[in-house]
Amino acid sequence: MVLGKVKSFTVSYDCLNDSNVPVFSSGDCVSGRVVIEVTGEIRVKSLKIHAKGFAKVRWTESRNAGSNTAYTQNYTEEVEYLNHKDILIGHERDDDNSEEGLTTIHSGRHEYAFSLELPQTPLATSFEGKHGSVRYWVKAELHRPWLLPMKTKKEFTVFEHIDINTPLLLSPQAGTKDKTLCCWFCTSGPISLSAKIERKGYTPGESIQIFAEIENCSSRMVVPKAAIYQTQTFYAKGKTKEVKQLVANLRGESLSSGKTETWSGKMLKIPPVSPSILDCSIIRVEYSLMVYVDIPGAINLSLNLPLVIGTIPLHPFGSRTSSVSSQCSMSWLGMGLPERPEAPPSYAEIVTEEQRQSSLDVPAAREELDGPLFAYIHEFRFQPPPLYSEIDPNPDHASRTEERRLDACPSR
Repeated sequence: MVLGKVKSFTVSYDCLNDSNVPVFSSGDCVSGRVVIEVTGEIRVKSLKIHAKGFAKVRWTESRNAGSNTAYTQNYTEEVEYLNHKDILIGHERDDDNSEEGLTTIHSGRHEYAFSLELPQTPLATSFEGKHGSVRYWVKAELHRPWLLPMKTKKEFTVFEHIDINTPLLLSPQAGTKDKTLCCWFCTSGPISLSAKIERKGYTPGESIQIFAEIENCSSRMVVPKAAIYQTQTFYAKGKTKEVKQLVANLRGESLSSGKTETWSGKMLKIPPVSPSILDCSIIRVEYSLMVYVDIPGAINLSLNLPLVIGTIPLHPFGSRTSSVSSQCSMSWLGMGLPERPEAPPSYAEIVTEEQRQSSLDVPAAREELDGPLFAYIHEFRFQPPPLYSEIDPNPDHASRTEERRLDACPSR
């Protein structure tokens, strides 16, 4: 018998979204299939999958141990988030080459489904950094007698969702700083900077509205600028490694001595970036907005406003409550009141004649209730109210009542 060949050996996922990209979060079910395309027939001992997820950090530093002696120090750390194994074909033992218990796969395309549930505990978001990464994948191994195992692996993405519709991430961020320039014994006027953004949490693709005021009382020409920075922090063996990267920036107009510039909502768009990673013990990814004044020949005057890049965007009514309520409170001021109030509906429009007549018939079951109280209630049931009028029918009575009230007031 001529043995067949494995033409292709792949892993595919059943995607949960319309973009056909395998993206999952904690608690989700990751399902997919191992696809084997065979020409001829092959005999298989086992087909296994191994799903794994982990954060890993690694960097090296050169150290001096004395004169003409140097060595390299390695720093590594790893945190495991997922470790799942399953057997799709065959049995656990595949170290022998016996012909017993083999499965025959015939020529053609074959799919073997698998599924696993991600842990309910918070997972680190997938990430690729300079000195570390967070990765999740499923690896499949095909074991056949007298042959080396065939292996294939495919990664999937995990997002640990960050909802920016929380009070902490909806709170405004603001700051103020000033700086006085000195050159030997000469001191120029101060440069002052105030900046504010409407909230702390944003999602990729949003634009940050920057409100700022820059006052230049120095003798130098300065330039106001703003930039978004990503800070990657890696931890291993008690040491820390930090990488800072520019994400987006903008430049204002040059500001001469004695001038002031105001930004009334200057827009800075957030490009597609990884969400913030705040819950991993060995990798942190944080963002900040730096509003600063570029001063030639001196250290820049800068304000750092913290940002959190989330995955769940702002709700249409998330942080707009105050602005919407203020708009509503102002909108009614423009509505003119009617010159005369509208009269209420007439009694005939509300109570029909049949209802009024039927109410005059006392039910037999209530005859025992006959008495002054029931008679009073019954007499006025469905009786029409006094006719509506904007003119007081008893003006003299009302004025005499008011006079008696004034006379009885102790303060008078």
